[in-house]
Amino acid sequence: VPFVESGGGLVQPGGSLRLSCVASGFTISGYVMAWYRQAPGKEREFVARIRGISVPTDYADFARGRFGISRDDDRNTIYLQLNDLKPEDTAIYYCNRQNSPLEWGQGTQVTVYV
Repeated sequence: VPFVESGGGLVQPGGSLRLSCVASGFTISGYVMAWYRQAPGKEREFVARIRGISVPTDYADFARGRFGISRDDDRNTIYLQLNDLKPEDTAIYYCNRQNSPLEWGQGTQVTVYV
């Protein structure tokens, strides 16, 4: 499995989590990396992408201003900082290469409960 996601958990509205995704079998430095999520009964959707260390990132409208994507190419890892979480953010979060995706990992569950 090329991606191992971690860092999810149970959190109350307004809380924060930091997700990590360790890639293996390739070097992330040559790729646009992205986070996606899939809520129960819904299709997987784009959350954020990062092109390079010092290149602007892109976010889905629901993520802009609350989430932050970053990468550490030396650790072959990308991160997703989740802030001001809402119940509608409950989903399994995945990472992958955006333009040439590989096999999906298990993801990490984020549950925002009232």
